[in-house]
Amino acid sequence: MYTPDIQKPNVLSVSQVTNFIKSLIEGEPMLRTVYLSGEISNLGCYSSGFYFSLKDSNSVISAVMFKYQAQRLRFEPKNGQKVLCVGRIELYAPRGAYQILIENMQPDGVGALNLAYEQLKEKLEKQGLFDERYKKPIPKMPKTVGVITSPSGAAVQDIKNVLYRRYPRIDVVMCPVLVQGEQAPKQLVEAIKTLDNYNLCDVIIIGRGGGSIEDLWAFNNEELARTIFECKIPVISAVGHQTDYTICDFVADLRAPTPSAAAELAVPDIEELKKKYINLRKSLSYKLAHKLSDYRLNLSLLQKRAEVVSPGKQTEKYINSYKLAAIRAGQAVQKNLDNKRNNLLRLADKTEELSPLAVLKRGYAITEKDGEIISKSAQLKSGDKFTLIMQDGKVTATAD
Repeated sequence: MYTPDIQKPNVLSVSQVTNFIKSLIEGEPMLRTVYLSGEISNLGCYSSGFYFSLKDSNSVISAVMFKYQAQRLRFEPKNGQKVLCVGRIELYAPRGAYQILIENMQPDGVGALNLAYEQLKEKLEKQGLFDERYKKPIPKMPKTVGVITSPSGAAVQDIKNVLYRRYPRIDVVMCPVLVQGEQAPKQLVEAIKTLDNYNLCDVIIIGRGGGSIEDLWAFNNEELARTIFECKIPVISAVGHQTDYTICDFVADLRAPTPSAAAELAVPDIEELKKKYINLRKSLSYKLAHKLSDYRLNLSLLQKRAEVVSPGKQTEKYINSYKLAAIRAGQAVQKNLDNKRNNLLRLADKTEELSPLAVLKRGYAITEKDGEIISKSAQLKSGDKFTLIMQDGKVTATAD
């Protein structure tokens, strides 16, 4: 068997061979733009980009997607994911291995935007950004509404018309922004932060009119979602039409099916408020009149009870009782005096009947001698002088 002499002058270095093969591979026009399908494996994410392998049932090829291209992806690559890639084949000289430098990549069988949407939705939902317990209530009577939308779209006019029709006294702070394109998410984030940091309104409406998933993609931004979640002012999301759902809708405090509906949810209807207040005033007037009637009745009853138990009333009662007792006592005393007077008169009459004067009036005389009443003739001797006392005078006589 022939063995080449390694000392001959045609010996090549490893670099020479590698570079020769590299030039062949990278010089081949067919390998400058390659469309490749495969399954991601051995995925590594570094500051410089993604490093992984693409494989099918029979072969494997190394793949690199540097940071600049990776930033344009709208989904997050994962192991086991089938993808469609476009790039160019090159030879990595330090290892002597060929690989594909990927310029763009999308999921195989599902749209990149749809996949990115589902991935972000799942991620934020697990972190609790959609949890109802974090939803802030929308104020019932806001003084100022902040509106974040395109200044030239139909949505802004719809929002303004509804706001001023329903609640003419409302103040509106407009934040004109882009609502689609690469610069839109940044402007949306800055608008929310400005309204929130300076407390410029009581509620925020953020949204735009309908469109494709590409048109609405700015509202599926992770930074925007986190900004809405951290916003202290309640946020109403109104992106697209009723059937359109974005990440912004899920994280907002309230989702409206359209921009016009968002304006209706943000402010009350002044006509309904007027009717409500009129009915409330009527109800209050009726209740107040009813209460006043009850109070008057209760007051009347209390006054009557107070009169019954009041010290003045009791004193008056005692005074009346005293007067009545005094009258009765006076009557009793007078009656007693009358009885005694009558008795005295009767006694006086009897006394008068029995008095010596009464006897003298009937023709009798009293015999007296030396101041002594002579009731018997034996008390006198013949020749004794005595006096006869009669009704109208005295007579001197001599006894026989």
